[in-house]
Amino acid sequence: MGRTRDAGWQCGVRRTVAGVDPTGAWARLASAEGTAIWLGGPVALEPGPYALADGREGEIRVVRPGSHVRLTWQAAPGDPDTTLQLRVLPARTGTTVAVHQERLADAEQRAQMLAHWEGVLDALRPVLASGA
Repeated sequence: MGRTRDAGWQCGVRRTVAGVDPTGAWARLASAEGTAIWLGGPVALEPGPYALADGREGEIRVVRPGSHVRLTWQAAPGDPDTTLQLRVLPARTGTTVAVHQERLADAEQRAQMLAHWEGVLDALRPVLASGA
């Protein structure tokens, strides 16, 4: 993944957590603890606008419980919106959590966001595994 004609710069990161079923993984990702880690604050995953305590805001556009959520997201307050999708996929050994982000400004932001989402997914691992 890199630059596309339609979505601009984009990035994606995946992590598989062994022994965790997709339903349980979704429940923990959608919890206040889960959204605080990956979204930046406790947010109800329902379509519509959301605002975080640090001033970032966006819009949850699609929610398919147990599958994925698609929303706009800002890296910092006032930054241009990017499109973020978080997906839960069954894996042979457990569950894969995939993050895909589009409409990044340039290669530098892409590299920053790759590092950010790798850290986020690593931080989510113990939360996801807590119900295994």
